[in-house]
Amino acid sequence: MPDPQELSEEERMAAEWAALADEGAGDSGFGDMGGGATRVLNQDEIDSLLGFDKDGAGDGDNSGIMALVNSALVNYERLPMLEVVFDRLVRMMSTSLRNFTSDNVEVSLDQISSVRFGDYLNSIPLPAMLAVCKAEEWDNYGLMVIDSALIYSIVDVLLGGRRGTAAMRIEGRPYTTIERNLVERMVHVVLSDLSAAFDPLSPVTFRFDRLETNPRFATIARQANAAVLVKLRIDMEDRGGRLELLIPYATLEPVRELLLQMFMGEKFGRDSIWETHLASELWMTDVHLSAVLDEITLSLYDVLNWKVGSRVLLNVAPDDTIELRCGDVPMFLGRMGRKGGNIAVRIDREAPKPETAPT
Repeated sequence: MPDPQELSEEERMAAEWAALADEGAGDSGFGDMGGGATRVLNQDEIDSLLGFDKDGAGDGDNSGIMALVNSALVNYERLPMLEVVFDRLVRMMSTSLRNFTSDNVEVSLDQISSVRFGDYLNSIPLPAMLAVCKAEEWDNYGLMVIDSALIYSIVDVLLGGRRGTAAMRIEGRPYTTIERNLVERMVHVVLSDLSAAFDPLSPVTFRFDRLETNPRFATIARQANAAVLVKLRIDMEDRGGRLELLIPYATLEPVRELLLQMFMGEKFGRDSIWETHLASELWMTDVHLSAVLDEITLSLYDVLNWKVGSRVLLNVAPDDTIELRCGDVPMFLGRMGRKGGNIAVRIDREAPKPETAPT
């Protein structure tokens, strides 16, 4: 048998497992419940089971412990109509920002993903402006993040900067009042387009609430809450930047059923053809009606004493109104008569609906 010192790490581990299998034939290899030796995993084996390589880094987001962590994230693809809404937003923003800046503006949709609110807030590159908006009809909030490149580009364009020159960036200073006002005007334009993009699905008004430069002051949801992140790229020839929309899933909850549609106007669980066919066939259905002359209440003792020839007196006259029922449901009121040698009922009016007992 070769010297263990000359074996590689993989060969030594394989030899240990083979020896363990020989010693514990018949058990699982990790221990003997009857009192045998217990196999203890070392750190490398634990990392391997959890999906980490020898350097301690995971081998992918879908392996080991990362799969368990990421499984808690809500996948935006469960809301297919979001893509339709944001695609409509991109087209509308391209037109409205061209009118707003009097420049050639191109808006493109980079990515739609799901993130944790706290993780995203900590990853925002500063300096940036964070516009908090409120969806009035849904009674909740959303967040718009404008990066510094877009801020300086908008300021440069609106104040008459020449084309072909990069926007001047002065880092390390707070944004001026003029810069904040110009960015706020752009935010109003984008929020108006966002409201219009949701209009075919559900009318909603996104109202500008406040503008912040510190992410801590723009907290609109709990740190662990899931949210939809939409990354937009705005290009104005040689200038531009990124604009990101963050909408918590709690904000979208009132229209969740609508966002689950695969296409606009989809009806869940309904088939209009079968509805029409069923409605037409119902008119051809035979319904059994019972004519109730009167109802009386007797004790069980009296009923048990009935004999052949016993009479039950009903409190009804020949001209009194009788009730037609379908099962236990009163349908019509009418009068009894005779037609062609048969007893018949002439319907006078519909029976009053029974009152439901308060819950």
